Amino acid sequence: MSEVDQATVRTARRRVVDLLRAGFLVLVLLAVGIALWTNWEAVRSDLGRLGPVSLAAAALLALCSPFLTVLGWRVLLDDLGSRLHIAAASSVFFVGQLGKYLPGSVWSVVVQTEMAARLGVPRHRTAVGGLLCIGLSAVTGMIAGLPALPALLTHGQAALPWWSVLLMVVVLLPLLWPPLLNLGIRQALRVLRRPPLDHDLGPAAVTLSSAWFTASWLVGGMSVWVLAKDLAPEGADPARLLLVAVSGYLLATGIGTFSVVVPAGIGVRDGIMVLLLATQLSVSAAAAVVVVARFLTVLGDVVWAATGWLWGRSHDLLPEP
Repeated sequence: MSEVDQATVRTARRRVVDLLRAGFLVLVLLAVGIALWTNWEAVRSDLGRLGPVSLAAAALLALCSPFLTVLGWRVLLDDLGSRLHIAAASSVFFVGQLGKYLPGSVWSVVVQTEMAARLGVPRHRTAVGGLLCIGLSAVTGMIAGLPALPALLTHGQAALPWWSVLLMVVVLLPLLWPPLLNLGIRQALRVLRRPPLDHDLGPAAVTLSSAWFTASWLVGGMSVWVLAKDLAPEGADPARLLLVAVSGYLLATGIGTFSVVVPAGIGVRDGIMVLLLATQLSVSAAAAVVVVARFLTVLGDVVWAATGWLWGRSHDLLPEP
């Protein structure tokens, strides 16, 4: 088969996969919509109980979370050999982030690659940095979210042995080990027939970027907790509510990130969050929290992307349409 024929087959396969993902997303959103519609009266009542101070605090935390993520992405790119000013890095990262809402798994990285190229960053370096950002942030989220796993698996009725959670941490931690990361990067670039990186990713960069990603997750989880606290019934255990709201958010979002079938983990994260929050709240209250949290997440992405777009436009970073 000629290279042209192979390219045609790959393009056709990619279109079929994208169509399947889009169809699956429609089904997920339809299922979520039906669930909300059938329980709307209860959900609407719980939404009305959210105070303006809690909403404002949750919105502020939801806005801070993505900025911490871009700091981790910038650390990775710097260690790979390209240091960007925080304004330029934010523009590239946040405009590209909107690509995660499209069917497909690499649109964010594609847009970031094109924008960063206008700043002199090699395309393969930005692509590696973007994929590392997705992978490391997902792994750190999963690790920090594991304390909520027993509540998810047992619906809050029982606790898994502590050693089982520790075992899962031990399984995930090697994914953050620099030698293993660098081996994976080299193998991936070789398979993709891309030039190798100038040097391996350093331990300090992996540690610092992982710390920023974890901080971003925790701030996002606190946004959920602020909302859940308003709707918690009298006598609810504050410690368990904090656990399922913060650690549960990390676990749900980490799982959603790995669920590449749907854009931005839509439906996956939300369903897991409802299950976790329902161990401490009513189902309608849990649904209300999840609806508002998802809205604030999207709002934060749009606000940061709009800011990045304005900066990128004034500095001629946006790809040609």
